[in-house]
Amino acid sequence: MKSRKRIVSLLLVLLFTVLAAIVLVPLYAIVLASFKPATEVLRKGLNLSIDWPVMSMDNYRFLFSGTEGYFQWFGNSVLLTVVQTICTLLVSAFVGYGFAVYDFKGKNLIFTCVLLVMMVPLEIIILPLFQLFMGIKATLGITLIDSFAGIILPFIAQAMPIFFFRQYMSGLPHEFVDAGRVDGCSEYGIYFRIMMPLAIPSFAAMGILIGMNSWNGFLWPLIVIRSQSKMTLPLGLASLLSPYGNNYSVLLAGSVMAIIPVLILFVCFQRYFIEGMTAGGVKG
Repeated sequence: MKSRKRIVSLLLVLLFTVLAAIVLVPLYAIVLASFKPATEVLRKGLNLSIDWPVMSMDNYRFLFSGTEGYFQWFGNSVLLTVVQTICTLLVSAFVGYGFAVYDFKGKNLIFTCVLLVMMVPLEIIILPLFQLFMGIKATLGITLIDSFAGIILPFIAQAMPIFFFRQYMSGLPHEFVDAGRVDGCSEYGIYFRIMMPLAIPSFAAMGILIGMNSWNGFLWPLIVIRSQSKMTLPLGLASLLSPYGNNYSVLLAGSVMAIIPVLILFVCFQRYFIEGMTAGGVKG
């Protein structure tokens, strides 16, 4: 029995080692290529060889010189990511808490609709969303195109976080809610003072996932944003590739720098992320 468990453990270690190599080897190749000139990258492509004579920090110097507006793109992405993550967490947690704690007419039907929304890809709703924005501008005079609000507002309430918070909060002891009511605490007080502190791991886990999606968002910001000064980091890096010239070396350097904030975020909150994902995956 022990030998069988040992074999299974070795196979799992081997499997995860292979998966880690599949993920890390391309990243390693991109990091190496970011130190090489564009001509070298075009001539040899992405490879794992370290060619010391051609490697330099020139790509990063050019990137940080501000010539391409990198810091402005970076700042826009940070602002959008922070605001969208906070707003989505607050709204989705409220909705998930309502589904988990309260009983009301049509609860199951509404929650089923939330689950159905999870199956709808973004590409299907892009055209209706854009037409809605144009209708709002024509009728109310509110311009959401070419604004940060136009990127954030459509995705404040998301189906996946709502489902996750509902599952997580369904597993919390509801006796705390009853005890808070007996002590005269308001419903908002019960949520903010009792239930929210208990759900901190779920907020951390969803915060990482929502933040990553917002940070890497490309398609919807590409449709909404028109001004160069409001470009996010993915849009700005994509603008380095054009019919008039391709700056691959700077693009690779910018891509490497774009990975660092997400990596730091995950490293800092990985304990809460794992705890939240494992606890929120089941009810009870």
